Amino acid sequence: MKRISLLLFSVFFIATGAFAQVNTTKKKVQQGHTDQNKFRQMKDVLATPNTDRTASGAPGHTYSQQKVDYVMDIRLDEDSNRIYGDEKITYHNNSKDHLEYLWVQLDQNMRADDSKTPLTQSTRVAEFITPDNFQSSYMNQGKGFGFKIEKVEHNGQNLSHLINRTMMRINLPKALAPGESFDFRIKWNYLINDINKDGGRSGLESFPDGNNNYTIAQFFPRLAVYDNVEGWQNMQFWGRSEFALEFGDYDVKLTVPADHIVEATGELQNERTVLTKEQQRRFDKARKSFKDPVIIVTQKEAEKTEKGRSKKTKTWHFKAERVRDFAFATSRKYIWDAMAVNINGKTVMATSLYPKEGNPLWEEHSTRAVANTLIEYSKLTFDYPYSKAVSVHSERQGMEYPMICFNFGRPNPDGTYSDRTKKGMIGVIIHEVGHNFFPMIVNSDERQWTWMDEGLNSFVEILASLKYDPELFAINPAKNITRYMGGDQSNISPIMSQGDYVKQFGPNAYSKPAAGLYMLRKTIMGEELFDHAFRTYSKRWMFKHPTPADFFRSMEDASAMDLDWFWRGWFYTTDVTDIGIKDVKQLYLTDKPSQRIAGIMKNNPQAKAYFERMGELVYITDKKDDSNPKVMAKHVKNMKEVPQFIYQVEFEKPGGLVMPLIVQLNYADGTTEKQTFPAQIWMSNDTSATRVFASAKEIKSFTVDPDFETADVDTSNNSWPKKEDSKFNKFKNNVKG
Repeated sequence: MKRISLLLFSVFFIATGAFAQVNTTKKKVQQGHTDQNKFRQMKDVLATPNTDRTASGAPGHTYSQQKVDYVMDIRLDEDSNRIYGDEKITYHNNSKDHLEYLWVQLDQNMRADDSKTPLTQSTRVAEFITPDNFQSSYMNQGKGFGFKIEKVEHNGQNLSHLINRTMMRINLPKALAPGESFDFRIKWNYLINDINKDGGRSGLESFPDGNNNYTIAQFFPRLAVYDNVEGWQNMQFWGRSEFALEFGDYDVKLTVPADHIVEATGELQNERTVLTKEQQRRFDKARKSFKDPVIIVTQKEAEKTEKGRSKKTKTWHFKAERVRDFAFATSRKYIWDAMAVNINGKTVMATSLYPKEGNPLWEEHSTRAVANTLIEYSKLTFDYPYSKAVSVHSERQGMEYPMICFNFGRPNPDGTYSDRTKKGMIGVIIHEVGHNFFPMIVNSDERQWTWMDEGLNSFVEILASLKYDPELFAINPAKNITRYMGGDQSNISPIMSQGDYVKQFGPNAYSKPAAGLYMLRKTIMGEELFDHAFRTYSKRWMFKHPTPADFFRSMEDASAMDLDWFWRGWFYTTDVTDIGIKDVKQLYLTDKPSQRIAGIMKNNPQAKAYFERMGELVYITDKKDDSNPKVMAKHVKNMKEVPQFIYQVEFEKPGGLVMPLIVQLNYADGTTEKQTFPAQIWMSNDTSATRVFASAKEIKSFTVDPDFETADVDTSNNSWPKKEDSKFNKFKNNVKG
């Protein structure tokens, strides 16, 4: 049947197209349409490939990156809520450059009394304010936050340095040559912020019982990245765009009150010293439990401990290799559970710490969600390389660090919770644990390109969440993003915008990139091609610093698909998808040529000769009375195979984005058929495309993108016959008018 249809319409298009008159119509000005070809290559916007970063998207043979090692002694003073640190830093210059100075990040200075961050925000008088905030805002009474740098030394001698807000420049005694290392020491302290009162990505949560939950990160001076793309990544930290860091080895001793439970990045070195024999026994059991979590510190035990307040201390010793950061959590309130996870034959521990305020929700779901994340992310990227992943509960946090993350989601005081709370808690755990892959291992520059970690991670989170609970996490990202994309264009930024200057940060950095990747996988590339390309990118850039160009090129290199049209439209513009049906003509087979064809043959000898050389013809007409399908009787063996119903459909594209054209044929007998045409259908005409559909069954209607796969912002033109608008929408439109 397909072969016969092709023959018929080849004849039809030759007959009508060869002698068709050219009609010139006034071109409609549409959003996003320009004279530039939407399918042009990205060579004008992507960096030129070189021996560090190849045209394939892989690291080149001269690729290198710096290494920074830390040895730290950290002390938590619970009485003053102050952290004291003494760190020795070894900086390894693996670049080809001589370095005259080093840049160190001092992120805690973002909330220092002289911070410029508050001055970047518009303010107005609120109807209510806490006395503390009134004093700090209007009475110049600072809270004393920010790093207090006590010493910066090299070989026992003061080392020249300069602090510029959230950055500190270390002036080297002599230029650091390629292949050389430099050791120096920084001694510091700072006041810990209360997350609920002062805000922040880390800090403490205070409880009415007088106890604190310390979730501590960005707590020590950290070296900035130096690479062949940016040089020094020394942008100031304004509080939103996150971090660019080097990999290295950590040796950290954490001294805390003796009745605290501690978790941190890295392997615990002195388990026998800091854990009781019963806790050790339970943890050994957890290392062999692959089905259910094992409680190491019970709620009853935690409730007993939180009633006291030890004046003694314990030192927990952690070591971590090949990590880009270090964070820890400590409190006497913690319940502690863990289970083993099998990642292709390697045992990884999934662990959770939470106060009783998190139960029963956390005991039921946290560690299981951690385990699910490690398994599902490993399938889509690479086998999780670290030994553990830890989820710590804090009321208003959602932040990620190597091997450990801090997560919200708290039930009501009586232990009840809604599906919304449950979904939010499980979702944030999967998201933050997933950050171990992006950017803790695939180490993109978060300060520049928020979407490269948040967007990629949010995409994989969608798939991992569906595995955990398909009903709770049922979602259509492409459909959900249309409200944002179709909104006020003056309040939308392209995805490819530096994070501090993005409008509508959440949709831009999280939802839209994730929706785009979901569309690539489901609709444009298909799962097999996409998954292979995504794994290729992930494995290529494990423990390295990829750029957007490396991602774009790797996805194309590993799939044999030209996706420049997609990257350009979805990531570099704020154009929208809007594809619809402009016109449908029903056509019929006939033995009568149209008046136009008959006139051409009569008045044009060359045309007549052309038609005669073609032999016996069948014709197409839009006049039902002239229909005669029997003209094909002597050309086919079975007349049942001849399509009785022929439709010429003209599609329009008011939106600026090119996307695949997805058409659903709705037959009179109640059945449906979906046909997909690649985005390249818009190559020759960016606003219009025409297709002919031939069928043995009557088609009652056509629907464009019936499953909302392409983020179409206006579905009012997606159906033929056009659907009648609802009374509510008519009322809403009248009100707008």
